[in-house]
Amino acid sequence: MKIQISSQLKASCQSNSKSFLYLLFLFSSQPYTSLFLGRLTLHSASHLLCLNTPSNIKFQNQIQIHNYSLSLSSSSKNSITAPFSDLPNMPLRLAVVLAFLAIAAAEDPYRFFTWNVTYGTIWPLGVPQQGILINGQFPGPEIYSVTNDNIIVNVFNSLDEPFLIHWNGIQNRRNSYEDGVLGTTCPIPPGKNFTYILQMKDQIGSFSYFPSLGFHKAAGGFGGIRILSRPGIPVPFDNPADDFTALIGDWYAANHTALRGILDGGNKLPFPDGILINGRGPNATATSFNVEQGKTYRFRICNVGLQNSLNFRIQGHKMKVVEVEGTHTLQISYSSLDVHVGQCMSVLVTADQQPQSYYIAVSSRFTTPVLLTTGFLRYGYSNGPPSGPLPGGPTTEIDWSLNQARSIRTNLTASGPRPNPQGSYHYGMINTTRTIRLASSAGQVDNKQRYAINSVSFRPADTPLKVADYFKIDGVFRVGSVSDAPSYGGVYLDTAVLGADYRAYIEIVFENNEDIVQSYHLSGYSFFVVGMDGGQWGSASRNEYNLRDAVSRCTVQVYPKSWTAIYLALDNVGMWNLRSEFWARQYLGQQLYLRVYTPSTSLRDEYPIPKNALLCGRASGRRTRPL
Repeated sequence: MKIQISSQLKASCQSNSKSFLYLLFLFSSQPYTSLFLGRLTLHSASHLLCLNTPSNIKFQNQIQIHNYSLSLSSSSKNSITAPFSDLPNMPLRLAVVLAFLAIAAAEDPYRFFTWNVTYGTIWPLGVPQQGILINGQFPGPEIYSVTNDNIIVNVFNSLDEPFLIHWNGIQNRRNSYEDGVLGTTCPIPPGKNFTYILQMKDQIGSFSYFPSLGFHKAAGGFGGIRILSRPGIPVPFDNPADDFTALIGDWYAANHTALRGILDGGNKLPFPDGILINGRGPNATATSFNVEQGKTYRFRICNVGLQNSLNFRIQGHKMKVVEVEGTHTLQISYSSLDVHVGQCMSVLVTADQQPQSYYIAVSSRFTTPVLLTTGFLRYGYSNGPPSGPLPGGPTTEIDWSLNQARSIRTNLTASGPRPNPQGSYHYGMINTTRTIRLASSAGQVDNKQRYAINSVSFRPADTPLKVADYFKIDGVFRVGSVSDAPSYGGVYLDTAVLGADYRAYIEIVFENNEDIVQSYHLSGYSFFVVGMDGGQWGSASRNEYNLRDAVSRCTVQVYPKSWTAIYLALDNVGMWNLRSEFWARQYLGQQLYLRVYTPSTSLRDEYPIPKNALLCGRASGRRTRPL
């Protein structure tokens, strides 16, 4: 079919079973801001938003093409529907940029973002310091999405050093190139940009993003990610009156460059200076959440800090846990919750108290001294101060936290990203084929502080490991450079890569012989936390495993002098980062890469390197693949 938009523009619009032609318009005077064709909505020259909706639904400030008609709607006009043949009679004055994108007809919705990463002065603890801002915001903008959405983020690096963003908990299925860590992705050089192409494939829940290089995380650049269920997929609770994100984390008043200098000099960091809630400390501008009496609200709580487990509580209110990193949980109410570094969870809070202001308290766990910050839950936009003392919380009690962690379990009858119940995957009835035991340790290498897993302190290569793997560049890494079990020997440097077979089903045991709480994250996966306890792990420890309703998540804590065991189905080919979320320890070597390998070259198993991939190190000058 042919569409003539105006006397100055002729465009051909094709739609068949294999491809769409998309037109990106810059609008001159009309209040319409986008063109919807097929399943893609494009907003201006730098933004687009995908709306996967029935064809007869109109949205404000949009032009939609659906079936064989065009609909216009805006905040100032009623909806207009006309056949394509009437298009020349509509008052559209457009300047056009054409973009051709060949995609499958069943392609999932797209959402486009353009981010400019800059330095800026921030005052989170009441003193000025250099922060990292995204589009001028600290914390950065939140990503809203729906299961299976394609998320396109064009990141411009306006810093004076290389930069990467990691998507913490987003599985990037079949596409570890987009993970945004140094082992998979070349950094974005200063003054350049890179477009991440992500898909929220078969995921729901609460996650976060943050900078992964150069200790940038200590300066900001982090934000929340929420993935909503698709329409028609049951959710095991009523829609909340509002959906809040609470990014909590410990914080230093020093610039990230000073902190990085301490670590590069082979020294440990001092104790953090405070705790932030959504980028604010306990001062006159402390974070507030406004509610109405009698209504229920969802809070997505993520610990985006650098090292400490934190306890979250709201004065006079219970919190009902409903989701943990993409898993709907049994709905149990708690008066306070431990959220370990790198973890996210969702709770429902009902505003069932007298209409006034209440404290939100966040404090550090297992530390001396105890850090504390406050925010406010305000009924009806109340500006008065809360009455009564701050809500108390646990401080150093390990057993209290361990028992709470064990109580958070999967809701077996609830749907996940798909309509089938979460309990339909019987993880406890599958035999594991391999056990990997990973133990953390600390030591000195060349008189400098280092941290290790199974005695290997990770040394970054000069080329991203996944890129070297794709181009078959020898000498960058060696599969098996870290063993399946701890040797308890001295710490040494190597580019630690653990090999594993695609579609294997394995057991990983994290062993913590140190006096601190560890927190581990595995990119590309969600795993079942089948057990955790104090003391040494042994084969008899399997008798304690929860093989029925263990929670599935991507970040797990390991308590001091304790162990944690997980079951993992290796169904995502790629090079995946397994690391400590204690960020100074990660920076100084407590990480490795899990290479999940198949000899198959089928797109069903793994995507090829992105066409727009940055190439660096020994891959410089090579070609990715043709357009």
